[in-house]
Amino acid sequence: MSDGERNPLDMEKLVSLCKRRGYIFPGSDLYGGLNGTWDYGPLGVELKRNIKDAWWRAVVRERDDVVGLDAAILMNPQVWVASGHVSGFTDPMVDCKACQGRFRADHIEDNRCPGCGAVGQFTEVRRFNLMFKTFVGPVESEAAQVYLRPETAQGIFVNFPNVLAATRKRVPFGIAQIGKAFRNEINPRNFTYRSREFEQMELEFFCKPGSDEEWHRRWLDERFNWYLKLGLRKDRLRLRQHAKEELAHYAKDTYDIEYLFPWGWGELEGIANRADFDLKQHQQFAGKSLEYFDDDGKERYIPYVIEPSGGVDRTALAFLVDAYAEDAAPDAKGKEEPRVVLRLHPALAPVKVAVLPLSRNEKLRPQAREVFDLLRRAGISSEYDDAQSIGRRYRRQDEIGTPLCVTIDFQTVEEDKQVTIRDRDSMQQVRVPIAELVAALREKLV
Repeated sequence: MSDGERNPLDMEKLVSLCKRRGYIFPGSDLYGGLNGTWDYGPLGVELKRNIKDAWWRAVVRERDDVVGLDAAILMNPQVWVASGHVSGFTDPMVDCKACQGRFRADHIEDNRCPGCGAVGQFTEVRRFNLMFKTFVGPVESEAAQVYLRPETAQGIFVNFPNVLAATRKRVPFGIAQIGKAFRNEINPRNFTYRSREFEQMELEFFCKPGSDEEWHRRWLDERFNWYLKLGLRKDRLRLRQHAKEELAHYAKDTYDIEYLFPWGWGELEGIANRADFDLKQHQQFAGKSLEYFDDDGKERYIPYVIEPSGGVDRTALAFLVDAYAEDAAPDAKGKEEPRVVLRLHPALAPVKVAVLPLSRNEKLRPQAREVFDLLRRAGISSEYDDAQSIGRRYRRQDEIGTPLCVTIDFQTVEEDKQVTIRDRDSMQQVRVPIAELVAALREKLV
């Protein structure tokens, strides 16, 4: 796919579904919202948690060379001086003289205002630092000024010697972290893709100079395949290497994993070879050695760093976009009718199984509640739903991405103690004994 192509999804449909079904709400919606902020509802918070759990399993728990960290959001301001954020973490900003809108200069096309369409009505470009400032303590003075972190990486770098001493890990090894970051974006846009408050999933992998290019390639493969395993379509993913003039000042080489969104290709995760820039900077500004001594003590060096850094919110949005589909399904009379379905991977779906009594008849409820309790005790994320007709409930579960529905009918109660499992994607149905239900569901949810 070329740079000019677009994902055909109508984003308004997805945004509407997200609010209607409880995935994502506008931030402070009751008061008219706050631009660049979003609240995750009951389903959205589960989706995000599942994404973070899947990342943590793949990056930390299934490996023996990565450990975790949860660093503070507020840090000594000298951290950001050393990292270059105080002097260099800026975007080019312009104002439109016609509509007074404010935009990033590098997002302007054909000298035309994105807000009102006026041509050539922009002010001179100004540099705008993206970090949020606040104050520690009761006095708002320059000495008390700190920043909300714009990335989680620096918390890892300054803890490199602490983690090394506490875990006795040897290079090569990594430190992983998931946490909030804040950037005062000039022009938040594209739903949750670019916002002022977001979560990052970051790994800093420390390796010996000379082995960095090999580790970079290994992490590129590892991270790209992670998205494929969780269901993103390969033809909507690509690796894009940064051109030399595009590279960050600290980077030896960088690739982005990009997804084809409705507005075009957008970054999900950057995988950078940061060389030894960060540890050298902190060694210089802190005045403390960050050199690493190898096992036999004959060699010491500043490790190079490979950094896979992805956004939780962008990843969640990509999975929602990729999962959204419209097709047809038979109603109670066998007539085809339109349906909306989220084909989320079972590992990511907020609700894995919906338990549905065929109707609200009192004869069905006790058995249906027993099945629901059985699944919860087994650790399967489930929802009990008996409102409206069974067909409407199937559509509702399809729309929120539930992979499987379990239906309890009169045959279950009066004859065979079997239930019907209905698959979201194929809509095929099979009956299984309740005694075998948990095993059958686990097999299908892989």
